[in-house]
Amino acid sequence: MSPMASSLTVGFDLDMTLIDSRPGIRACYTALAERTGTFIDADLAVTRLGPPLAEELINWFPAEDVPAMADLYREMYPSIAIAATPAMAGAREAIDAVRAAGGRTMVVTAKYEPNARLHLAHLGIEPDVVVGDLWAEQKAAALREHGAGVYVGDHVGDVRGARAAGAFSVAVGTGPCPAGELREAGADVVLGDLSDFPEWLTGYREAPGAVSLV
Repeated sequence: MSPMASSLTVGFDLDMTLIDSRPGIRACYTALAERTGTFIDADLAVTRLGPPLAEELINWFPAEDVPAMADLYREMYPSIAIAATPAMAGAREAIDAVRAAGGRTMVVTAKYEPNARLHLAHLGIEPDVVVGDLWAEQKAAALREHGAGVYVGDHVGDVRGARAAGAFSVAVGTGPCPAGELREAGADVVLGDLSDFPEWLTGYREAPGAVSLV
């Protein structure tokens, strides 16, 4: 895929891309287990972040109970998980780099949108657009709607979402998927973490076919 020809809109995943949600999610699963009397291996659960909440809860609760448990988890989440969750290395700088290039930023995440917004507000990260409750190829609709030419994520599901949207797929090796798996899924580039993103963005914008925005 080639660099965008005109405006620059960059989408970012949230969990394990912009934020290290493991401490908060671990604490929330532990609290949910205590509240319901159901065993949940919170340490295991946070090794496979990315897919929708229901896909994790089905490992611990009967299928008929999952919707109610998801509602309870989301209700508990703000008071437990938000303050416990730091930004990933380079997250703010990545957003700032897009802005400095005259572009727009968006977050597209499988996380429940109100909680995604709470995370971003708590950390002082202010994308132009936030869209929640979308996973993998579902993300393509939001990316296309807002004209995102680049999508940055840590999971093979993010790579699939970018490719379904016709966007350039930038993967970061900060989540559960190793670099080789991200490349095999079709990522156009794999970065160590978002600290590498500003330099990559400069090269992307200077590549043949790109149009300067500033």
